[in-house]
Amino acid sequence: MRQTERVRPTSDLERAERARAGGGTPTLDFERETPYDAYVRTGVLHSLQRPLSDAPGEMSFLVVTQVMELYFHLVAHELGAAQESLRAGRSDEAAGALRRTALHLEALNAAWRGLRWMAPSDFNRFRDLLGEASGLQSGMYRLVEFRLGLKSEALLRPFRRSPSGAALRRAFAEPSLWDDTVALLARRGHDLPDEVLHRDPRAAYEPHEAVERAWVAVYRDGPDDLRRLGDALAEVSEGFGDWRHQHVAAVRRTMGAKPGSGGSNGLAWLERGMARVVFPELWSARTHM
Repeated sequence: MRQTERVRPTSDLERAERARAGGGTPTLDFERETPYDAYVRTGVLHSLQRPLSDAPGEMSFLVVTQVMELYFHLVAHELGAAQESLRAGRSDEAAGALRRTALHLEALNAAWRGLRWMAPSDFNRFRDLLGEASGLQSGMYRLVEFRLGLKSEALLRPFRRSPSGAALRRAFAEPSLWDDTVALLARRGHDLPDEVLHRDPRAAYEPHEAVERAWVAVYRDGPDDLRRLGDALAEVSEGFGDWRHQHVAAVRRTMGAKPGSGGSNGLAWLERGMARVVFPELWSARTHM
């Protein structure tokens, strides 16, 4: 059954009439599932928590991980919307999507609090049952990274046979959010070389002093819409950086420097990844402002 068949649209007039007829009390009788369940798909959501052990911490670990996956999906969606707006030259619309993204990242980061109680003894009660499952294998998180400009072809390999593989390969081959931002700066009159504007979007991004100069000029002379765009990008960069920092802290707290479940060296691998800065010239330009 399609979602539009499960949830019947209504109107202001119908809602007012229902409230009048019921004396202001909520509707309590439905022929089938409640409209809320039909729209949110609560039955599906609450059937997805299937712990592998009776360890009291596993349910927390599983639910928080699934919540993070949903937020990765939301963040990837907003980043895609921001890219569409940038390509169409709608800078304020892009900034709006990025401000929403920053708020979603705040909520995503808050999810870590649900695991702060977990010590190594708690995690070890169910860790072995996870097998080779690792956050490294999250296709939605990888999509977020690719759209932010953090690309590495090797990280496509786990998804060669995955349903998410096609979307990831497209995002890897397309310009990133930062590439689209730089292209907009050029269209708005900033002098940027071909090596920046026509680079291979699959390659790891290398900062360029011309892009840095463009941001210095934006913050010195405007226009205001590009300043707003820069501020929104900075919020996203900070929020994403906070997530990576808290990920490292959570791994350090629950497993120290032990090898990761997915075959990496765990903490050291994550710490190396944090050295890759999102939107680098937006930050380095501040030295010259």
